Amino acid sequence: MARTGVFITLEGVDGCGKSTQADLLVDAIESSGRTVVRLREPGGTRLSEKIRLLVLDPRNDDMCDECELLLYEAARAQLVREVIEPALACGTVVVCDRFYDSTLAYQAYGRGLSEGLVRTANDLGRCGLQPDLTLVFDLDPEEALKRATFEGADRLEGEGMEFQKRVREGYLALAREEPTRVRLIDALGTREVVRARMLTAVRDVLGY
Repeated sequence: MARTGVFITLEGVDGCGKSTQADLLVDAIESSGRTVVRLREPGGTRLSEKIRLLVLDPRNDDMCDECELLLYEAARAQLVREVIEPALACGTVVVCDRFYDSTLAYQAYGRGLSEGLVRTANDLGRCGLQPDLTLVFDLDPEEALKRATFEGADRLEGEGMEFQKRVREGYLALAREEPTRVRLIDALGTREVVRARMLTAVRDVLGY
């Protein structure tokens, strides 16, 4: 499909505040008069939401790393084909809470799967689609995990501090590797302060 919309993804360790900032970003874009679709990964379609329940359920602690990887990619492929591609073809701005960079950070750096294997799987799951801009909300994992697990932990949040530290290292490596697409946002501060940093980072991509 011809692509005329803008695709922005938000990333970071669990509890970094990216979901809150995704809502604020959507509000800001809608206020400018543009149409926005707000999505999350895994999820966003009937099938993908079912997969989300599987991968995040703490009772599925017997899930092997390769199974987890493939479930994320299956959910992503469905989301791309069913929702994201059609939206971008219509000129819509798509804001997605996580995309394939999460898989590299969590499954390669966090789980320890081969980076080459994860990148190959990502190539399949993303169906050739790459974000125009990826915002990584960077926060100390100790502070982030406190926020994320305040009311309980899902299967990924329950992996503990060392896991979250490895995930953060994955995001920092991505930012160094692709500085044009992947931009670090300091996530420490009030939501208004972080919002201002985010809006500055997206200004050139959105054209205002």
